[in-house]
Amino acid sequence: MSRMTTRSTPSPEDFESMARSALEALPAPFDAHARAVLLHVADWPDHDMLEDLQIDDPLDLTGLYEGIPLTEKSVADPAPFPDQVWLFREPIIAEWRDRGDVELEDLVAHVVVHEIAHHFGWSDEQI
Repeated sequence: MSRMTTRSTPSPEDFESMARSALEALPAPFDAHARAVLLHVADWPDHDMLEDLQIDDPLDLTGLYEGIPLTEKSVADPAPFPDQVWLFREPIIAEWRDRGDVELEDLVAHVVVHEIAHHFGWSDEQI
């Protein structure tokens, strides 16, 4: 896959490939824990996600971590669902086009790292 240097819309497959490459590029010791997180790519966040987060404009949500951060996990209290990271393709593409100063692969990697950081227990302020 070539780097996205034009403003054409990448296919969903190309977008997911960029996200998976970003996950695979995480350094040790983060990579092993991050690979346990399910990665989903959707064009848009669904209505329930937006409502839960009190977000009116779907363009304001580029990614979402759903799960229990590692800093809060306990073997005595297993999580009922696997941890998940959602990337929302259309909001990320819109930001990429609006900014015009970043490669799409870099922006996707930024969102992936941001959401995975939540898996490790970091807040938005710490990230």
